[in-house]
Amino acid sequence: MSLPQPLRRRLSSFSRTVFTDSRRAGPRDPGDRADNEIVSSLPLQMALYFNVYFFPFWWLSTVVMLHLKYPVLSDYYKFILVTIMILASLIEVIRLYLGYMGNLQEKVPELAGFWLLSLLLQLPIILFLLFNEGLKIQPLERAVHIVFALFLTFQVIAAFVTLKRMVNRLATHFRLNEFDQLEEHPLPDFYSLGKEESAVSVAGRGPS
Repeated sequence: MSLPQPLRRRLSSFSRTVFTDSRRAGPRDPGDRADNEIVSSLPLQMALYFNVYFFPFWWLSTVVMLHLKYPVLSDYYKFILVTIMILASLIEVIRLYLGYMGNLQEKVPELAGFWLLSLLLQLPIILFLLFNEGLKIQPLERAVHIVFALFLTFQVIAAFVTLKRMVNRLATHFRLNEFDQLEEHPLPDFYSLGKEESAVSVAGRGPS
């Protein structure tokens, strides 16, 4: 299963805009190829791996605590917490899938989607659960939310660095392809062309 093409194009365009290093002018030597360079992040992959095993524990702990304190919560917070649990569960499944696909297979749109979901949705949700005292936060909840927030913070930073490397490598590869095409189909030598035109002009006039 992959992302829809319109969404992939938008995420690719977003990645080129945000993560391309404009100060990098490309490789110093066109012969230095980066085709075999691995840009996947091992720390990010390790964080995703442990996150996969931690998330069921976080979900179970949060649901148990919600069940225990549900009678003393206001209707407003009951609705908010149930909604948050549903959204966080769905987002986490999609987020981890995109993270695995984007990092292991070095796919920029998937990794950009993972980064956006982590930064704009999942991290704010966890911080809301961690710091809103109106939710009557229990010690177990606070502990698992802190661990989850640390996971997310590390993943956001690691994914940002990895995306910059991936996008810059793609930009370098694009420049190398342009260089190869220029070598295969060089532009006309205007100086030689000018000399040829002069010789033709002289020959056309002939001896007077």
